[in-house]
Amino acid sequence: YATPHSQNAWAHFQGLGWRRIQTGAADGVTNMLILFAEARANARPVTVYADGNLVYHAYML
Repeated sequence: YATPHSQNAWAHFQGLGWRRIQTGAADGVTNMLILFAEARANARPVTVYADGNLVYHAYML
């Protein structure tokens, strides 16, 4: 999920629910959202480092 604001994007994870992608760099938020969309479209697993609110790091296997 994303809005027109450059650093407002969210992703839903099985077992975690919705988490906001950490802000700080507009390109970083966009790149992580693209990674999640690519993983979803191709049924690829993703490993994330997240707390109760934010996703900080992610990589696709």
